[in-house]
Amino acid sequence: MAAILLRVILSWVALATPIDPRNPLVAALHELTEPILAPLRSILPHFGMMDFSPFVAMILLEFIARAAERALT
Repeated sequence: MAAILLRVILSWVALATPIDPRNPLVAALHELTEPILAPLRSILPHFGMMDFSPFVAMILLEFIARAAERALT
C-alpha cells in the first residue's frame, strides 16, 4: 500500500516537474505496483485523466489484509 501511495504522490509531483522514468526509485515503484494496478485499470472506467485504480487497489489490499488477519487468529 505504501508503494502505491508513493507512486500516486510521484505522479502528482510529475505534473509540476518532470520525473525521469529511468530513475531507480520510479522504476522500482512501477515494477512493484504495476502487476496490481494494470488489471484494475482494464476493468475500471476512465474519467478523463483520473485513474482510480490506486484507490481501488488500496481498498482491496486492506480488505485482503484484514481477512488474512482474521483467518490467522
